[in-house]
Amino acid sequence: MQEIIEKLHQDALAQLAEAATLEAVEAVRVDALGRKGKLAEISKQFGRLAPEERARLGKLLNTAKQELESNIDSRIAALESAALDKRLESEWIDLTTPAPGIRPGSLHPVTQVQKELEELFRSMGFAVLDGPEVESEYYNFDALNIPGDHPARDMQDTFWLKDGRLLRTHTSPVQVRGLETLKPPLKMIAPGRVFRNEEVDASHEHTFYQLEGMMVDRDVSVAHLIYFMKTFLSAIFKRDVTVRLRPGFFPFVEPGFELDIQCLICGGKGCPVCKQSGWVELCPCGLVHPAVLRYGGADPEEWSGFAFGLGLTRLAMMRYGIDDIRLFTGGDLRFLKQF
Repeated sequence: MQEIIEKLHQDALAQLAEAATLEAVEAVRVDALGRKGKLAEISKQFGRLAPEERARLGKLLNTAKQELESNIDSRIAALESAALDKRLESEWIDLTTPAPGIRPGSLHPVTQVQKELEELFRSMGFAVLDGPEVESEYYNFDALNIPGDHPARDMQDTFWLKDGRLLRTHTSPVQVRGLETLKPPLKMIAPGRVFRNEEVDASHEHTFYQLEGMMVDRDVSVAHLIYFMKTFLSAIFKRDVTVRLRPGFFPFVEPGFELDIQCLICGGKGCPVCKQSGWVELCPCGLVHPAVLRYGGADPEEWSGFAFGLGLTRLAMMRYGIDDIRLFTGGDLRFLKQF
């Protein structure tokens, strides 16, 4: 029986050494020391032994139980300590480490293109002007040779306000304001936000950005217009682009042209951005209408000029290969962080 007690004792110690969890340790305890455990069953057989043998084996059994209980307590303490160390390691922070600070932001892609164009035109002697986004009917329409009964008003779905004013539908009002303020000769651009009550899709938004440009001097011709258009397009795209100039009607220029650029998204093959045409309307332009010069206080007999309106938002789409204009105002940081 002594050999049985010693073997059960050693087997329990071996199982305890391999126990990797508190549950496994408890299983060893129950199997060896529980009420129906293996060592408990041994003690039930002591009644058949002689008194001297019973005393000797009883002492051996108690020693085995005490040693096993001591080892179980030590194993539990070791496992609990290891679990605490692992938890502390995962939760540990260095309170002396400086705070990460404010995450740096970046300029909106349209703003980046706008600033680049402002710098480009400044280098060519153009002033950068600004105008109100809430505009009067006079500056938005009348002074641009668009009277109340003019069909061109139907081309622009306007957001009208209760007081008779409106959200400007283009940056062209700054043409007249610039003429009134600077007086010719002058070269100016006016970047800014405009609003149209349009149905939103991949290439149309109710809120977008334009850049108006104008040069007024003596003997200004279409050749001057073409020169400046080619200069800024080659600078902004940093590569050769395919363009076409076709006749266009705009009340504030005469003659008027539509400058189209071959779609840089699809390479002219056709896509939702260019409405499958392969071309994107980029820059309405022309020579300033004599009536607009008069509204601005300039004599059309003495002065002439050219003007153009550039879609900054569409230009940014071409520049960065973006196929949906709605991404610019969607507020998705995953999109904006790319720039």
